[in-house]
Amino acid sequence: MTTIDTWTTVGELVADRPSRSRVFQKLGIDFCCGGKRPLEDVCREKNLDAQMILDVMLANEQDSNSDDAINPSSLSLTDLCNHIEQTHHAYLREELPRLGQMAYRVANAHGQNHTWTIALNNTFVNFAEELFSHMQKEEQILFPVIRRLEAGDANAFGHCTDSVRNPIDVMEAEHDNAGNALEQFRSLSSNFTAPEGACNTFRALLDGLRELEADMHQHVHKENNILFPKAIALESSPN
Repeated sequence: MTTIDTWTTVGELVADRPSRSRVFQKLGIDFCCGGKRPLEDVCREKNLDAQMILDVMLANEQDSNSDDAINPSSLSLTDLCNHIEQTHHAYLREELPRLGQMAYRVANAHGQNHTWTIALNNTFVNFAEELFSHMQKEEQILFPVIRRLEAGDANAFGHCTDSVRNPIDVMEAEHDNAGNALEQFRSLSSNFTAPEGACNTFRALLDGLRELEADMHQHVHKENNILFPKAIALESSPN
């Protein structure tokens, strides 16, 4: 990225340097599904000083000697697809069943006194079901198309679509649905705050949901703001 100012989108800022996501997470700024919005607009809604946040962010980077472990923007599209599957999809396949069991147990044990746990469990069931379907579509349809497109395969789309934009539009809409569910988890649980006297399962559930939110933000950011735009640009570029 050559020029960075307050009108740079939050998605572009994180794509340029992933560690910036930590600042946005602390401030409650959505850099994944809302990543296409300029920092200026987002900060205005939250009554934050966009220039001050940008100045502090850049100053911290100058003082830091550590580089980001993995910069998704530097990966090929094929390597980025592989990274998403091996990192984020693998995490979800292991974590969603675990959290689902705990959400069910907590709702059954504590739903009478904390009715919001019932709503949280119901939301989680739908969230997990949609995510498993979403990952399957990415792994069986979209990601193979992107890999073939990058390899220069003349039959990259096969019979599933005539443009990479079509499955991407579907995936982005499903990302928005997942983002809404994550917001509900946070809202229902009062920012993942365990009530007084909560059992260990209750606390573990809320801690797991907090980690799930952080991972999903990184996951969706890598797709919405890096993988998908690059795939669309590749398709549009002259041979």
